Formats: sequence, structure tokens, C-alpha cells
Amino acid sequence: MTITVQIPSALRRHTGGAAKVNCSAANLNELFTDLGTKFPDLTAHLRDENGQIRRFLNVYVNEEDIRFLGGAGYTFKDGDEVLLVPSIAGGI
Repeated sequence: MTITVQIPSALRRHTGGAAKVNCSAANLNELFTDLGTKFPDLTAHLRDENGQIRRFLNVYVNEEDIRFLGGAGYTFKDGDEVLLVPSIAGGI
């Protein structure tokens, strides 16, 4: 099963500039493991020190927030498109 992961520009420095990555994963844990294997520097931006999804990382599957699809327990389907969106704050 192949899913496509869209990497936002804020994280591309950890993927060698890749904007899209194809992965084989059944769920979010497997996806993060696969991405961490391909791009070790990316792992710290996906998971916290307890191995949980980072608090300020939003994950969308086919434009739907994964939290509303069952969260980390969601089972990917062949052809799913995953978008990783880190929250970025700023201001004056």
C-alpha cells in the first residue's frame, strides 16, 4: 500500500528538499517510523520525547484532520494523501 506524504516547506530542510514522499504504512506510527528511517533529522519534528505525535503538528488525510478519523488509530488506505502541518507562531 502506498500513501503520499506532502512535506511543508518548514520541514523540507530535513528531507533534503523533498516536497512529497511515498511511503508504505498502515497507520500513523508506521508512517512516522518510515519517515524517520528515510529522514532521521525529521523524527524530532514528528514525535516528542515519549514517542507521541508532537502537540503542534497537525496531520491531515485527504484534507481531513486525522483526529476526526480516529487519530493515531486511523488505518491508511492505498492512495491516501497525508499532509503534515506544523503550527508556526510569530508576531510582534
